[in-house]
Amino acid sequence: MAQASCLCFLASSWKLGGNLQGSLNPDDLKRLQDEALAQIGEVAGPEALEELRIRYLGRKGSLTQILRGLKDLGPERRRQLGQEANRAKEALESALADKTSQLKAAARQAGAGVLDVTLPGRRQPLGHLHPITRTMQEICDIFLHLGFETVEGPEVELDWYNFEALNLPPDHPARDMQDTFYFTDQVLLRTHTSPMQIRTMEQRQPPLRIIAPGRVYRRDSDLTHTPMFHQVEGLLVDKGVTFADLKGTLTAFVHEMFGLDVSLRFRPSYFPFTEPSAEVDIA
Repeated sequence: MAQASCLCFLASSWKLGGNLQGSLNPDDLKRLQDEALAQIGEVAGPEALEELRIRYLGRKGSLTQILRGLKDLGPERRRQLGQEANRAKEALESALADKTSQLKAAARQAGAGVLDVTLPGRRQPLGHLHPITRTMQEICDIFLHLGFETVEGPEVELDWYNFEALNLPPDHPARDMQDTFYFTDQVLLRTHTSPMQIRTMEQRQPPLRIIAPGRVYRRDSDLTHTPMFHQVEGLLVDKGVTFADLKGTLTAFVHEMFGLDVSLRFRPSYFPFTEPSAEVDIA
């Protein structure tokens, strides 16, 4: 206890600007180092370890004050005590780092095998959705608010659902517009999401209000076409439905998707599998 009191007084004297040129010697630094190392070895927690670091190596720590005061010593004393002080600092820093590692390892071992199911889950970012995926989700959300239900189905489809049941027999001119990937005469990659109209109407009775989003495939490959693209089509079956319902639905969709300041027009067009037919232009 007397030794510790002496060391504290020594550091305090230096801090207060006392003249230690004659009283400070390498043995004092060695005792300070040994005391600090002993305390570091006995510390039991990270908080107490941080207190020791501040006491000896902090901005106002004992060893820090000694190092700062070396400038006031003569050249020979400064060289001799500077070497000892730097050795002490390195020893303390190494001991603090080792003790920190030991405390962390002990904490990990103490918590090994312990699972607290009441802790909140951890979510790691896994990237971002593809722009096409985000766009399809936004389209589906808009139609959901317009009262439409989203239905999805297989991409490998039967000729019956893709063509025949939609009044597109083998000699129908619309088949020429959809150069198709066939696996067999009756199995193909769907050329549109229209098969979901037939599959839904087989299982349910009107009124129906659905959209069918998804990937479709055609043997197109040029500057403006790719063999795979995305499509969203809708089906509304109910009493009293007219072409005005189609125009109103698409107008509401365009304004929700692109903004109220976007203007649009319906332009009559020809498609061999629908009548009447129109295309929508926006600007």
